[in-house]
Amino acid sequence: QGERKGTNKYYPPDFDPAKHGSLNKYHHSHPLRERARKLAQGILVIRFEMPYNIWCEGCKNHIGMGVRYNAEKKKVGSYYTTPIYRFRMKCHLCPNYLELQSDPAGCDYVIVSGARRKEERWDPGDNQQVVPTAREEKEKLETDAMFRLEHGVADQAALQRAVPTLANLQQAQSAWKDDFGLNSRLRRHFREEKKILREEEEEAAALQARAGLSIPLLREEEADRRLAALLKYHSPDSYEEKQRMKRTEISSRSWFPSAASSKAGETLRKLGLGSR
Repeated sequence: QGERKGTNKYYPPDFDPAKHGSLNKYHHSHPLRERARKLAQGILVIRFEMPYNIWCEGCKNHIGMGVRYNAEKKKVGSYYTTPIYRFRMKCHLCPNYLELQSDPAGCDYVIVSGARRKEERWDPGDNQQVVPTAREEKEKLETDAMFRLEHGVADQAALQRAVPTLANLQQAQSAWKDDFGLNSRLRRHFREEKKILREEEEEAAALQARAGLSIPLLREEEADRRLAALLKYHSPDSYEEKQRMKRTEISSRSWFPSAASSKAGETLRKLGLGSR
């Protein structure tokens, strides 16, 4: 609603630019509308997002990271030239108020009152993050020459250990320097793959139509080719081949009866069953 009011183009008939200057002065309102209701006290209402998981001290409920509140933002100090802000908001589950404060020295937020942090912290040094120099260490570097020398030697050793990693990062970054060339090669590779896939689909569709198959065909793999090369298929004998084999068997059969068949005929004649 505030945004729509800010973009209102209607100017009343009694509006005088020389007298009023702007529509906000004419309406006696601030450009930030309701967010600036406590601006005289140095407080600006903003949309604040919970930076980590906490426990509310009022209702003892858990509030997850990322939950948003309308918080009162106020400057309470400075860390060198970086301002320190305090955020005050009301818990959405109880009347308790939560107060958090920015911590530029530790690159974090600290709880002032009304809540307790769920301990899920880690050491930034273990994660190879850049840790700001503490105030005491900075003062010692400026005043103690021996400490500054030792600190410089340790920094040089850390740099030597990090040189291979930095070289790899630079090499990887230089490989992606030619964005146009990489994009062209990638698109060319995609076009070639798309053409091969289209040809395989057309070949599979033709095979399905020729064989009358309704099942999807899988892509041919190298293992399938090797297995097919090891198999030997024997086609069944044709009708002409069977006739030729039958004629060969008949022609190779003896014309005269064998001894067993002659003996059987003589036995039948003795029994009177033979033909006269």
